[in-house]
Amino acid sequence: MPLVVLCGLPGSGKTRRAEELKAALSAEEASERRVFVVAEADLGGGDGVARAALRAEAERLLSRRDVVLVDSGAELKSFRYELYCLSKHAGTPHCVLLCPGGAARPDRPPLEPPDSRHRWDWPLFVAPADPAEPLPWPEIRAALFERRPPPPNQSTRSQPLQAAGFLHRLDRLTQDVLAALMAAQRNGAQPGQFVPLAVDGLSQAGGGEPPGLLLTRPVSLAELSRLRRQFLSYAKMHPGEGEGDLPQLGSMFLQYLGRNLQ
Repeated sequence: MPLVVLCGLPGSGKTRRAEELKAALSAEEASERRVFVVAEADLGGGDGVARAALRAEAERLLSRRDVVLVDSGAELKSFRYELYCLSKHAGTPHCVLLCPGGAARPDRPPLEPPDSRHRWDWPLFVAPADPAEPLPWPEIRAALFERRPPPPNQSTRSQPLQAAGFLHRLDRLTQDVLAALMAAQRNGAQPGQFVPLAVDGLSQAGGGEPPGLLLTRPVSLAELSRLRRQFLSYAKMHPGEGEGDLPQLGSMFLQYLGRNLQ
């Protein structure tokens, strides 16, 4: 059964909306499905630890029968992509619910607003700004229960040559990122330093700045290679349709490294 990813800044009412969804799902007659709320606040730990725990708990609960509501900031598009891949692998539909309002906090990553043009952010619903106004439940229900889920394990099926070529380019891009990081450390990059990465295929940051990674501690090639394999396993669950996805996934790979190397 489906996965619902709640997204928004602290104080935007995500927990209240999760309880509203749970009540609507539980009130349906002749339904034997269970509804689970996986809340970041219940898992504790630092930012990266909490996201890893959320991902693991959502993966454990996802099934074709029950509904999983992920109550977290989900500020990073890379994290929303990982959750999308989990639902795809389980063969269940998913949707994203953006809760407006709230305020940024220095201990939280900045919000990367969901974009319905991305498959991991679609279908996208926006909760009413007024907490007294109900969610668009009929539309959310249709997206969850009247839509065919994406086929699971698509990475094991025969893919068009374009998709195979795309995965080869993504593999090469992630290798080049690791090589550039190791070279930067050999050349004296220290913890606390932003390491610019002049790697073909990476999109520039806002303002035309080169992409890069904040080095929070020394990292080994073995650790980087392990994280690279994990990221590629997610990406291969849904190969990209063309070169236009490569800069996007390259940026997501940098974000994935950044929050797992804290």
